Amino acid sequence: MKNLFAAVVALLLPFVASAQFSVSGKITTQSGNVLPGATISITKTAQSAVADANGEYTLSNLAAGSYTVKTSYIGFVTVSKNVVLTSNLMLNFELATESVQTEEVIVTATRAGKNSPTAFTNLSKKDIEKNNFGQDLPYLLNQTPSVVVTSDAGAGVGYTGIRIRGSDPTRINVTINGIPYNDSESQGSFFVDIPDIASSVNNIQVQRGVGTSTNGAGAFGGSINIQTATRRDSAYAELNNSSGSFNTVKNTVSLGTGLLGGHFIFDGRLSRIHSDGYINRASSNLKSYFLSGGYYGKNTTIKANVFTGYERTYQAWNGVPDYEILNNRRYNEYTYENQVDDYTQNHYQLLIDHRLTDKLSFSGALHYTKGRGYYEEFKEDAAVEDYGLAPVIYGNDTIYTTDLVRRRWLDNDFYGVTYALKYLPTNNLNLNLGGAYNQYEGNHFGQIIYSKESIGINPEHEYYREHAKKNDFNIFARGELTLNNIVLYADMQYRHIYYSFLGFDRNLNNIQQDATLNFFNPKAGITYKLDDRQNIYASFAVGNREPNRNDYTNSSPQSRPKHETLYDFEAGYRAGGGRLSGGINAFYMLYNNQLIVTGQLNDVGAAIRRNVKDSYRAGIEIDGNLKLTDRLSWAVTASISTNKIKNYGQFFYNYDDDSLVELQLKKTTIAFSPSFIGSSTIAFSPIKGGEIALLSKYVSSQFLDNTMNTNPAGFSTDPSLAGNAYAVNRLISGYFVNDLRVRYNFTTRAIKNIGLGLQVNNLFNEKYEASGATYPSLSGGNIYNYNYFFVQATRNFMASLSLSF
Repeated sequence: MKNLFAAVVALLLPFVASAQFSVSGKITTQSGNVLPGATISITKTAQSAVADANGEYTLSNLAAGSYTVKTSYIGFVTVSKNVVLTSNLMLNFELATESVQTEEVIVTATRAGKNSPTAFTNLSKKDIEKNNFGQDLPYLLNQTPSVVVTSDAGAGVGYTGIRIRGSDPTRINVTINGIPYNDSESQGSFFVDIPDIASSVNNIQVQRGVGTSTNGAGAFGGSINIQTATRRDSAYAELNNSSGSFNTVKNTVSLGTGLLGGHFIFDGRLSRIHSDGYINRASSNLKSYFLSGGYYGKNTTIKANVFTGYERTYQAWNGVPDYEILNNRRYNEYTYENQVDDYTQNHYQLLIDHRLTDKLSFSGALHYTKGRGYYEEFKEDAAVEDYGLAPVIYGNDTIYTTDLVRRRWLDNDFYGVTYALKYLPTNNLNLNLGGAYNQYEGNHFGQIIYSKESIGINPEHEYYREHAKKNDFNIFARGELTLNNIVLYADMQYRHIYYSFLGFDRNLNNIQQDATLNFFNPKAGITYKLDDRQNIYASFAVGNREPNRNDYTNSSPQSRPKHETLYDFEAGYRAGGGRLSGGINAFYMLYNNQLIVTGQLNDVGAAIRRNVKDSYRAGIEIDGNLKLTDRLSWAVTASISTNKIKNYGQFFYNYDDDSLVELQLKKTTIAFSPSFIGSSTIAFSPIKGGEIALLSKYVSSQFLDNTMNTNPAGFSTDPSLAGNAYAVNRLISGYFVNDLRVRYNFTTRAIKNIGLGLQVNNLFNEKYEASGATYPSLSGGNIYNYNYFFVQATRNFMASLSLSF
């Protein structure tokens, strides 16, 4: 209690800490390259720090006196410096290369470097920790350029979504340590299946556009490249607890042995997150663990990672109907007690890095992911014929429909190998050869676990079963050649896909069939280095992407869509270091055969995505970080874009005669593509170890479909007018949301770090919706819009306490 009281006093009365000093600086190689992840410690104290993405560190709250400051990084000689501290000290280190194997070659092989002609943002462990109060990973990326996030439950815990440049999660490539994370069939990334993964992450790179060649699904809007925790030489124990609105609680325990015997390290994390959600009954119960063991030799590093996530979430997938929003923003149409999604995902990774020579390094990974779970739902008055059953006759009564409860299962296995070779023949040439072979097997099946009427089935009656198999092979080569101030970049990838699935044949019989696709994805660019801090660049890249599971299973060969192709042009300027850093990037993303939901039905009667021949996204992205003073900084991003489809046809189902009516538009805006996205973070440090930050986010209006319908704005409160075009529209209004974050860290003799945090989300109580869905139709000559919106939480808070030993 004394320490807690002292912390509060120190945060409110800065002069209490006036006798405390700090040591800060930058860790680089002798050639000037920064070393993010380097460890800095002060001997005879419990203090240590890890250099951020810019190689910078800070050790705070030090009393005046003599100290020895030591920095180390695997592959480099450890350096110690003796200092006498009488004021704040700037202390930089240059580390010389040591004959020890460096790690994570396979991660860097799929990443953009500082001279790459690619738009990207790096987030360090420190950046991630600042916002890690328990919300899902997409929310920790919310302040990066061109990003829009949403939450089904409204508060960022449970099912969440992320869009980059308007592209949905199925078009965003995600890797963890270079290993693909996107689901092989749906191509989406479900971060709810790996809850609190952020607590085991060392850094993240977010690329926009096609980006560099990577493993897994094609990047049509961006890539999220995640690297989990790296080497920590000192033993540690950490407790992180958060609690706040909607009965949200997060508990995390992390342990590490540090370097044992000069070669071995073991780390572990155990997490639990619970939230009732902002939306009624949209609860989340999440559990996870992360275990890692590593061997660090002179030329070889071997790491084994095992991590598991379990989620049980009450469904809020459909959003809130438009006519309910003004009456009850927290409305959930589901009331059945077990309307839940229940899924477990286990990940196993074996990572090997080996330095073959001083100029050649190899990295490989074996991986296996096991997933199994179901979603359960109540179906009222369901037709028994829809479940492959004949109507049941009892005397004079015939049962055609009944209330029932069903479970739809997914039992899948994903395994394979990834590899990378990095060759540095000279200081001016950097070559990478990498690739992967991955195999997916998924069993989809459904069960009826309860029926109100007796329909002649056994318990857990199975009414369908489908098996899918997908092989994914790719190989890529990338090179960077430096000629004075010019860097030439080339990247080529070949990808082969084989997919076997249960789908309709030419005669509309549902049989097992297959599809094979081959893609060539070239990329090229040039960078001109104005000086050590600044460069300008331009690039062109081609990306190809296969249709998803539903595109195949809900069509016949005659109606099956083609694959999509993206031609991505990027050009920009960026500057790093100093008091002002950031850049400006212009992009033009031209799509050929982009797949879009149009309301059209195919030859098997299913709603389909349709290839749209010509569409594009064009815009400008700006990001900057201004250090106004040593205590005040301002980070800002802005994205201005136009997102269009040419010659688009939207189809409306006409209930009067069961026909489809087409609306032709010469040029229209792509759905879920706001023309402006902006963010701002103003951070002020009143004392060392303390920070107050205002995080702002503005997203302009966006459409639920591709028709640009805005007749007229507003929601109806009359359920009898639900869907009427004169009561609602197909538009998501723009919103401006502000969060307040307060952090304070201090040390005691017994505890290395005590961290206090408070985050007030939606500080000014904005009522807004971040996403939604629409199902327009025709009846009686009128257009009816059945709109659903994902309503986000009003003002709410999270408080945290962390202890490091």
